[in-house]
Amino acid sequence: MAARESKPFVISREVAAPRDLVWKAWTEEKRLAKWWGPKGLDVRVSTMDLRPGGMYHFCLGPDMWAKWVFREIVPPEKLVWVHSFSDEKGGVTTHAMAPTWPRETLSTLTLTERGGKTTIKLEWVPIDPTDVERRTFDEGRGDMTQGWTGTFEKLEEYLRG
Repeated sequence: MAARESKPFVISREVAAPRDLVWKAWTEEKRLAKWWGPKGLDVRVSTMDLRPGGMYHFCLGPDMWAKWVFREIVPPEKLVWVHSFSDEKGGVTTHAMAPTWPRETLSTLTLTERGGKTTIKLEWVPIDPTDVERRTFDEGRGDMTQGWTGTFEKLEEYLRG
């Protein structure tokens, strides 16, 4: 690993649901909008164009816009996207509460099924970060773990539905 690269943040969770259902929860706009985001923030507005180059654009809470631009879609096992905060029109912006957060991160989601349960693995790494952005990412692993844990808990609640 080069000195300027960040080690990927990796988190996994096993859920008691078949992979096809978990895939739909991640890739169907109406399903994703019901559970996506950290605890305390719900999707208020969203649109999805699920194709390479397409975008999931959403607003969490009163005014926190973000977007995913899809790079790779391999149903029902892998989804790769560039994640960034955005404005209402989809332009890339800085994180409103953490201005030194990387402007873009690469997210790789893999789903594997065994015995009717699905293991979700998410890998997250900044794309071309500045030194300050890289440091913010590397030092934010505890917060990332907390945020993703809450998000996975919301997904599990949705899947139990």
